[in-house]
Amino acid sequence: MHNSSLINQVLLTFADSFKEHRKDLSAVMLTPEKHLWLGSDETSTIERLSFLDAKNFAQHKQFHVAEFISLPAPEEQEIDIEGLAYTDYYLWLMGSHSYKRKRPKPKHSDEKNIKRLAKIASEPNRYIIGRIPLVDGELFPSCPHPNNPNIELSAAKLEVTQQGNLLMEALADDPHLGFFVKAAIPGKDNGFDMEGIAVYQHKIFLGLRGPVLRGWTVMLEIELEDSNPGLLGLGKIGEEGKRYKKHFIFLNGLGIRDLCLDGEDLLMLAGPTMDLDGPVQVYRLKNGVNLQENVLNHPELVLDIPYGNKDDHTEGITLFQNIAGIPSLLTVYDSPANKRLVEDAGVLADVFALN
Repeated sequence: MHNSSLINQVLLTFADSFKEHRKDLSAVMLTPEKHLWLGSDETSTIERLSFLDAKNFAQHKQFHVAEFISLPAPEEQEIDIEGLAYTDYYLWLMGSHSYKRKRPKPKHSDEKNIKRLAKIASEPNRYIIGRIPLVDGELFPSCPHPNNPNIELSAAKLEVTQQGNLLMEALADDPHLGFFVKAAIPGKDNGFDMEGIAVYQHKIFLGLRGPVLRGWTVMLEIELEDSNPGLLGLGKIGEEGKRYKKHFIFLNGLGIRDLCLDGEDLLMLAGPTMDLDGPVQVYRLKNGVNLQENVLNHPELVLDIPYGNKDDHTEGITLFQNIAGIPSLLTVYDSPANKRLVEDAGVLADVFALN
C-alpha cells in the first residue's frame, strides 16, 4: 500500500536565468487556474509556470517578493522559501526561520573547512511569513477581492523584530522549543527550522523540520490579524492567552518537510531533520485542520517516496488531481539527480498516486 506509486513525470521548464535554481526547488503549489508556483531556498523570488499539458509546465514568470512585501534585508539575502500555500485569493509564503552552518567545501584545506564548520548565521529575510494577493494568475501589492469589490486584498507580513518576528519572540519562552530558538542551533543540526505552511480559513499551520523531540515533531498553529498596513499581528489562540498552539506529531522520527491541505486533512511530507538522504514519506493527518491543542497525533502513512544517494531530496508536495485526473501528489526535489535535468533549464517532477 505504501510502495512508491509513480504514475507520471512532469517537465518543468524555466527561463535560462533560473537554470541553477532548478536544482534547489523547495516549495510548490498548484492553484486552481492551473499555474504551478514554486520557491527556491536560495532566492527571494517566486516562480510561476503555466500548464501546457499533463506532462509540461512552462512559460516561466518570476515575481520579486520585495515588490509586494518590504523585506528587512536586501533582496540578495535569500528568504529561503520553504513553503507556499493558497487560499481565498492569497498566495502565502514562509521562510525557514533557521540558522545555517557553513559547509566544508572540497576546494578548501581541512583547517579552513573546520573553521567554516564553526560559522553559523541567520538572515532577517528568513523570518518572513507573508501573503500576496493572487488573482487570475497575477500577484498584486493590493487589489479588490474578485467576488466582493468592497474588500481590498493587500500584501502583508507578520511583523519582523530583532528576534526575527513576533512568532519567534513568542516561542522564546516555550518549554519545548524555547531552548532551540535561544540556542541558535542551525536547522540541519536538529535546530529550529520551518518547512511547510498550510492555510485553512483563518488558521495557519507551520510544519517544523526541527527540532524533533525524542522522535516527535511539532506543528504550530497561528492566526494572523491585520495590524498596521502591510503588517500582521499574532492573535491569542492558545491556552493561557498564548499566541500559538502546538501539535505533536509522530512521523517515525522524521521532521516535516512540507504541508499540504486535502479537504480538512493535512498531508505531511516527512524527511530527516539532519543532513541525510532519507527515508521520505507522506502521512495523512485526518481532520488535521481541527486539532485539539497539546495532543499526541499519530497520522497514517500513505506513501513512501524513493530518495537518492546524496541527491533527489523531496522538498515540496502539492495536490495534482486537477491535472492527473486521479488523487495524486506532485513532488519537487532539491539537489535533483542528473537524470532529472532536461536540456538547459528543465527539471522533472514526479506525480505519485495518493491512496
